Amino acid sequence: MPVDSFKWLPRSIAGYYQALQMPDLGDIPWTPMKKPLAQARFALVTSAGVYVKGQQEPFDLEGERKNPLWGDPTYRTIPSGVQQDQIGVAHLHINSEDIEQDINIVLPVQRFQELAEAGEIGSLAPQHYSFMGYQANDDEWRERYGPEVAQRMIEEEVDAAFITPT
Repeated sequence: MPVDSFKWLPRSIAGYYQALQMPDLGDIPWTPMKKPLAQARFALVTSAGVYVKGQQEPFDLEGERKNPLWGDPTYRTIPSGVQQDQIGVAHLHINSEDIEQDINIVLPVQRFQELAEAGEIGSLAPQHYSFMGYQANDDEWRERYGPEVAQRMIEEEVDAAFITPT
């Protein structure tokens, strides 16, 4: 099914992005679920730049300020038991106020815990992953950080990832 990625953008902005030359990445890999949702373990992934305050370094906002087309390619692990008051947001391309009020907007940890308690999903992985979106040059992410996170998910026996882009 085709997706209109520009449907909600103003025409001038949509036209700019539609005119960009994008590399051909080939077919998108699709992996069918191997078990019912009620038995599956989920990890959550966001590109909202969230981190655990006092325990993790924020994403590099100075680099983003110096070069607005750059985004910190590293990632942060967010534990399943994270509480709202532990969450910080470091991302200059989004408005963080709502996220600082409710993490579930971009990383629905509590909603997925409710699904697990109700038996709708099997379980929630012990760790979730946060990136800073807006990666104009994604080579480092594609070659290093993406594979690291994928390996961690394999080790945590994750069956599916729920991704919330910003």
